[in-house]
Amino acid sequence: MAIVGTYLFLATEAAESASEGGFGLNFDILGTNLINLVIVIGVLFVFGRKTVGNVLSQRRAKIEETIKDAEARVKNAASALADGQQKLAKAQSEAEKIRATAEENASAAREAVLSAAAKDIERMKETATQDLNTERERAIAELRSQVAALAMQRVESQLKDRLDDSAQQNLINRSIGMVGGGS
Repeated sequence: MAIVGTYLFLATEAAESASEGGFGLNFDILGTNLINLVIVIGVLFVFGRKTVGNVLSQRRAKIEETIKDAEARVKNAASALADGQQKLAKAQSEAEKIRATAEENASAAREAVLSAAAKDIERMKETATQDLNTERERAIAELRSQVAALAMQRVESQLKDRLDDSAQQNLINRSIGMVGGGS
């Protein structure tokens, strides 16, 4: 466009110099710039109005579309945030239920283990008492056996010392008489 203004300036100069009889330069900067500016604005207004209008309306449409997209993304983000918060609340609720259930299970398991341990201890006490009683009875039976064996040894040793042949013969005869007389 500036080139058109320059050509117009040169054409104006050429027309003036032809009327004066020669070629010259117009040093009136304000006058020539003002004319050039009016020509450029006129050309832009006539030819560029549709183009600039189309560019501006396309730009406006793009901006409106971008704003609508941004608003849609904001709505989607808000929806996703609300959904995420609901899922988080649900997950926290589930976690709380799981923790409560785990605590109940742990408590029940602890009670079961304590009960089983108490039963095992009671059973062990009974077994130990039975073993102790059995061991005591065996020891008493062994002591009785030893006492009886010692008593027999003592009686035998005393009988050997006290019984001579005639006393043995009398004892045998009396025993035979008791057996024979009792029959």
